[in-house]
Amino acid sequence: MPRTGTQPIEPFELFAIRYANHSGRKASDNFILGDAHETASDLDYFVWVARRGDRSFVIDTGFGEEAAARRKRTLISRPAPLLARFGLDAAHIDDIILTHLHYDHAGTLEDFPRARLHVQDVEVSYATGRCMCHHALNHPYDVENIVHFVRCLYCGRVHFHDGSAELADGLSVHHIGGHSAGLQVVRVWTKRGWVVVASDASHLYANFEEQRPFPVLSSVIEMMEGFRTLHELADSPDHIIPGHDPLVMSRYRAPAPDLEGVVVRLDEAPVK
Repeated sequence: MPRTGTQPIEPFELFAIRYANHSGRKASDNFILGDAHETASDLDYFVWVARRGDRSFVIDTGFGEEAAARRKRTLISRPAPLLARFGLDAAHIDDIILTHLHYDHAGTLEDFPRARLHVQDVEVSYATGRCMCHHALNHPYDVENIVHFVRCLYCGRVHFHDGSAELADGLSVHHIGGHSAGLQVVRVWTKRGWVVVASDASHLYANFEEQRPFPVLSSVIEMMEGFRTLHELADSPDHIIPGHDPLVMSRYRAPAPDLEGVVVRLDEAPVK
C-alpha cells in the first residue's frame, strides 16, 4: 500500500501486551539451518491492542493454562486479565483480529464471547482441510481452539477477508502466508506513522533483518516474500513489530509504571 496520499484523521494508540515466555531455545528453533548446538533468543508471547476514541481492536487472543502446561511455556497470565489491567473488558470487546489460528494466537476465545473474529479465508481452509493430516503442519494448532472457532463461525461471529482489507480508517489487514497459509499482518496508522504488527510473519527482528526464516512454516518462499511486504507496508524498519521478540519490551516504553514488563507503547518511537 502507498505511504503517501490522504492520511487518516485520527491515529490509533498501539500496545503490545506480554502474556507468556519460552526460554532455553536453540538457534535451530528460531532459524532454518540454525545450529542446534548454539543457544538463541527466548520467545515472548504477545497480544496487541489498537485503540482510539471510536473503536478498539484486539489482535490475537493468546493461550491459557492447559496449553502452557502441555507445551511447556511459562504463562504470565491469560490475556483477558491483562487487558482488564489495561482498562479493557474482554467480555465487551467487539473486534478481534486473528493473525492466524495457531495455538498461541487463537486460544482463550471463550474469554471474548461477543467479539467479531477477523480472519483470512485461506487460514480457515488450511486449518480445517487436508493439510492437517500431517503432523509437521498441524502441530502448531490446538484442535479444541479450532472447534471453538468453528462454533463461533456457526454463531455468525466470523468475518472473512481475502487478501488486504481495511477494517477502519487507518487500520487494515494484509495476507502474508508463509508461517501458516493464511497468516495476516495488521497495518496501523499511529502518531509516528504506519506501524505493522508483523505477528509471525517475523517472530524475531533477526528473521526479517537478516532474511533468516523461522523453521515453522507452510511455505519458505511466502515467508521470504513476506519480509519484503513488511518493509513495503511500514514507514521504516523501526515501524515493523515482530511477533515474539523479547527486544520489543526493551525497545519501547511502558505506558505506566505499574505496567512495566507487561505492556509497551508501539505508537511512540523506540527508546533504544
